[in-house]
Amino acid sequence: MAEYASKDAVAALARAQELRSTVRDGTRWYAWYQVIYGSATAFTLLSTGLISRPSGVAIGCGVWIAVVVGLSVYVARQRVTRWGFQRRQACLITAWGLLYGGVLTVGLIRFPGVVAWWVPGALLVALPGLIGGYLEARR
Repeated sequence: MAEYASKDAVAALARAQELRSTVRDGTRWYAWYQVIYGSATAFTLLSTGLISRPSGVAIGCGVWIAVVVGLSVYVARQRVTRWGFQRRQACLITAWGLLYGGVLTVGLIRFPGVVAWWVPGALLVALPGLIGGYLEARR
């Protein structure tokens, strides 16, 4: 009887290790997702702030819509998400939204076309995605 129990325990441990490896390997996509998201927001902000209207807004919105649709399809096709994915995603979107809204609003009112505002602002807006991607890659 003890022999069967130890074989079952070994099998269960092997299965747990296999699942852990599957989850670890299967969630690497999220690091890339965050980096692409951050980079796309920086591009969108730069085009909106530095290219004259309506061309800059049209280019920024066009790229942003394409990226969001592409990332949404990409996420929907992933088989695995790591525990806490929804919380991390909510934090990413919240931090990004606050930064993006602040930089965009102040920039459009006070600094239209001023490179010294829009370039650092774009880097700031990209940070939640870039930092999140780095942290996710380290997991």
